[in-house]
Amino acid sequence: MKIAVLSGDGIGPEIIDQALRVLEVLRSDGLPIETESAPLGGAAYDQYGAPYPEFTQKICRAAEAVLLGAVGGPQYDKLDRPLRPERGLLGIRKDLGLFANLRPAVLFPELANASTLKPEVVSGLDIMIVRELTGDIYFGEPRGMRTNAQGEREALNTMIYSESEVRRIAHVAFGIAMKRKKKLCSVDKANVLETTEFWKEIVTHVALDYPQVELSHLYVDNAAMQLIRNPKQFDVIVTGNLFGDILSDEASMLTGSIGMLASASLNESKKGLYEPAHGSAPDIAGQNLANPLATILSVAMLMRYTFNNESAALRIEGAVKKVLAQGYRTADIFETGMKKVSCTAMGDLVVAAM
Repeated sequence: MKIAVLSGDGIGPEIIDQALRVLEVLRSDGLPIETESAPLGGAAYDQYGAPYPEFTQKICRAAEAVLLGAVGGPQYDKLDRPLRPERGLLGIRKDLGLFANLRPAVLFPELANASTLKPEVVSGLDIMIVRELTGDIYFGEPRGMRTNAQGEREALNTMIYSESEVRRIAHVAFGIAMKRKKKLCSVDKANVLETTEFWKEIVTHVALDYPQVELSHLYVDNAAMQLIRNPKQFDVIVTGNLFGDILSDEASMLTGSIGMLASASLNESKKGLYEPAHGSAPDIAGQNLANPLATILSVAMLMRYTFNNESAALRIEGAVKKVLAQGYRTADIFETGMKKVSCTAMGDLVVAAM
């Protein structure tokens, strides 16, 4: 099990350290885990002058899975756009062909009161958002800034999808739906955008291969509203890169803290990049305050989706549930009556529970 480890920036090194302790438990119990570290984002720029340098590329290409902390920080905001930490993320996604982003939004029963929505609205929430990750407006050409014929500055980005891109993400989403409640909602803006009218047509055609799955369609504005009004109506959602970026963050806050949510980005051979859904939180970096649970849960996804080791995934998830049930909380999910712990202490507790 060859895993590339990219700590990244901000709180990245702190949360990755706790995830590595979880991997060490699995290794000591017999799993043949090998890890190799490399920089990404701002840390890579500081060391190599590029957010996704050749050194990191070689390690990631040779690995079967990549475990990432987080990238970014205010000190890099004035860099030219191609040198910014976030370009490292876009670069690794494109380089490894990571087209399928899986973003679960799961509310642990112990955190029902942490959500800003009423507990009866979110209790039992378990949604999987499948976001296409390497196409759409983020990668479409032409793009950039220019001066038009009238001498006025303007900017443009191109929303574009090929049929093969839509088909492959649709198959991923239907495959996941088959293993869950056999219910899939495709999100588009087909009443305005030809790109997503095309998306809807292709997804509807792919649905013929999965007659057991109930397929529905929603416009993205209605989907955003429904996620707040009645989120438990959803099981699996599939959508494009731009809409998925927004909806997955919206769904994450239904759970009370983005610090609890893992994510996976897979290519066609199930090689994956696994990372917490939150950012680098530079305001608390180095203070041992970060919540490592999303990163630890990303290790569970890594075991499940790349290495097909369901028992290891369930063992990690079970340990996290046990620690939460015992009342331990990091600052982001703390409430009166609970036991507040640091990042490393939460790692201690999960390792002990494992």
